[in-house]
Amino acid sequence: MWDLLIAHFTQRNIQLNEEQIALIQSAFHYRKFRKHQYILQQGDIARYDTFVIKGILKTYLVDEKGQEHIIKFSLEDWWANDLYSFHTELPTSYTIDCLEDSEVLQITRKDQEKLIERIPQLHQYYHITYRNSIIAYNRRIASSLCNTALERYQEFIIRYPQIEQRVSNHLIASYLGITPQSLSRLRKQASGN
Repeated sequence: MWDLLIAHFTQRNIQLNEEQIALIQSAFHYRKFRKHQYILQQGDIARYDTFVIKGILKTYLVDEKGQEHIIKFSLEDWWANDLYSFHTELPTSYTIDCLEDSEVLQITRKDQEKLIERIPQLHQYYHITYRNSIIAYNRRIASSLCNTALERYQEFIIRYPQIEQRVSNHLIASYLGITPQSLSRLRKQASGN
């Protein structure tokens, strides 16, 4: 279970010795979640940063009409969290739940801060990771506001190349901000039919 997280760090040029790997293993907690089980619910405080080992998580908002708006999917080797709630300890607007039976590694903010103190190169890793997260959210907002549905679908396929085999059409449509019927039309249009 630790191989994916350690590989995740080393693939991002974080060189770790055996002692540092042991520190990481002691700071993170392994958890299993069933399909449809919540990792974070709207109104709660995000107590953990979550690294996905196995499964798919969805991060979403629910509007006043009860409509789900998917913000992000988190697959293996990705993080899931509401960074605002995690760092401010204020209630989250998001819900994160499992689309499949999932296995994750979770770390509290306090343990993350201790880990960064003990392994200084992780400071740069988290800085880059958080920066990239902000960039991704900003690009997602700009795309939602300015791009056509076809352009959003094409971006989705690039960002999540294997997800169509694992996630239902209505969830993909929710992510794109369109109906499932529109998604079917876009797929035909994208394939040239």
